Amino acid sequence: MKDLEKYEKKLQNYINKDRYQHTLGVMYTAASLAMAYRYDVDKAMLAGLLHDCAKSIPNEKKLELCKKHHIEVTDIERENPFLLHAKVGALIAKKKYDVKDEEILHAIAVHTTGEPAMGTLDMILFVADYIEPGRDKAQNLPQIREMAFCSLEQTVEKILFDTLHYLNEKPGAVDPMTAVTYEYYKNRRNLAV
Repeated sequence: MKDLEKYEKKLQNYINKDRYQHTLGVMYTAASLAMAYRYDVDKAMLAGLLHDCAKSIPNEKKLELCKKHHIEVTDIERENPFLLHAKVGALIAKKKYDVKDEEILHAIAVHTTGEPAMGTLDMILFVADYIEPGRDKAQNLPQIREMAFCSLEQTVEKILFDTLHYLNEKPGAVDPMTAVTYEYYKNRRNLAV
C-alpha cells in the first residue's frame, strides 16, 4: 500500500516508541493472519498500523471527541475513558488519516472488546493485537498463537475467555461488551458441536 509509509511517519509523531513497536508488531501479525485466511493484506496492515492511533490522547480529550462527534459512550467507558481509544481511534483514522474503508474503521473501533458476529478483518485485528511478537504476559500465549492460524473464531473465544478471567481477578470494571462477545462465540461453538 503506497500510503502505508506516509501513515507510519505521521503516526510516529503521535505515539511513543514502545507503542509504535507494538503497532508494527500488530501490523505485521495482521498481515500474516490475512495471508493465512486469504484476506486483503493491505487492509489488514493499515488496520494494524492505525489500531492504537488514539491511545495517547488524554482521557478528557477522548470524552470531548466522543461528545463532539456523537460517539456513544457507555457508563463503563465514561468511568474508564481509556477504554474509548478504539472508538476514538476509528474517528482519528477517518479524520486525520483519511481512511474511508468502513471495514478498516470498524475493525479499529472493536479491536479491544470485540463484538458479536465480527467480520474477518475485525477478528484478524482483535487476534493480532493480542498475539503480536512483543506481547509476553498473557496466559496461554503459545497455545493462542498456534490456534490463531487454525481458527479465528476459536481464537477469539479463547482470548475473550482468558481476558475475562484476568480482568475479573483485578479491581476495576470490565466492559460488558467483552462478556457479551464471549457468550456469542461460546454459543456458536456449542451450536456447531
